[in-house]
Amino acid sequence: MRVLQLLPELNEGGIERGVVELNREFTKQGIESLVISKGGKLVPQIISDGGQHFTLNICDKNLLSVPSRIKQLRAKLTELKPDILHARSRVPAWLTWFANRQLQIPFVTTVHGMNSVNRYSQIMSQGEHVICVSEVIKSYLLEHYPVDKKNLTVIQRGVDMQLFNPNQLDQEFIKSFLTQNELHNRFIVSSVGRITFLKDYETFIKAIAQCAKTIPEITGVIIGGVREDKTTYLESLKRLTQDLGIEKQILFVGTQSKMAELYKLSDIVVNASLKMSNVGRTVVEALAMNTPVIATTFDGLQNIVHDEVNGYVINTQDSDQLSDRILRLNKTPITDTRSTIPYEFTLEAMVKNTTDVYQNLLHSHGHFDSA
Repeated sequence: MRVLQLLPELNEGGIERGVVELNREFTKQGIESLVISKGGKLVPQIISDGGQHFTLNICDKNLLSVPSRIKQLRAKLTELKPDILHARSRVPAWLTWFANRQLQIPFVTTVHGMNSVNRYSQIMSQGEHVICVSEVIKSYLLEHYPVDKKNLTVIQRGVDMQLFNPNQLDQEFIKSFLTQNELHNRFIVSSVGRITFLKDYETFIKAIAQCAKTIPEITGVIIGGVREDKTTYLESLKRLTQDLGIEKQILFVGTQSKMAELYKLSDIVVNASLKMSNVGRTVVEALAMNTPVIATTFDGLQNIVHDEVNGYVINTQDSDQLSDRILRLNKTPITDTRSTIPYEFTLEAMVKNTTDVYQNLLHSHGHFDSA
């Protein structure tokens, strides 16, 4: 089986991480893994893990260049002859849909979030089969688009339990990171994700400021890169730390590769995202490292964070509640969270469920691939 995943870029983020992990696991199983994107720093990882990457501009939203990009993509699909097309974002999905009209290759989409309801977003519901990363996403699609329920499958974002293993850590990196950032003997509260307003770092910063009155040794660490179009937002966050008088207690450490180690050296991980953070990749990865998590939720979401079991659930944009839960965990730590992760949130389950979708779709097309 030849699987082609299509996404805008290969830099950082949950979609990118998922593509990299599936690429690696597919090659282990003898599935030929192909990836198309505009490129990015994760391309070498795709190749070193046994996949193939092809650089095409399926990222930009420039309508004038759409016809030529569709033609380029159609030519590439004709050349590669994949058995499955799997689009992970709206622009790649639109380009793939048009490029594939004549080729009729089985087409899968994954919906990662609740995008605004419009014709542009509707393309994500038009895969022959649609993977939803939560029950909330599935309900959202059924409510707003004319989709057949039988063509929707919920596959949770899974954590690699071998990679995120508290017994297999780079202790030298941890020691160096703590020293470099003057974090020895600090109470470390981290938040992970690219710098964007959806992550609601304002609430995180405000909560750290409130906690600093009771926990003077607290430091908030924000781990994530910033795109050029988000630099203004980053500067506004830095100004907020200055206004609150905690600029020395909030660290922006940018993109990091040793995520298992960073989760482990953190006393708490916070995901204050405005949308469905409770099933976010960072939440599951932190829990795998026995680090408690404080996360927001959403109506209808199957939470994996539970109060006083592996962390706390909080309301969005509620810095008072977040600071209260940080104080609780400072007073009464939770040390065993790995055992609370359901199997469906593991990488093993994610890979199996994804390949099952592919196989079922191939069978419906009359193809019977044993890989």
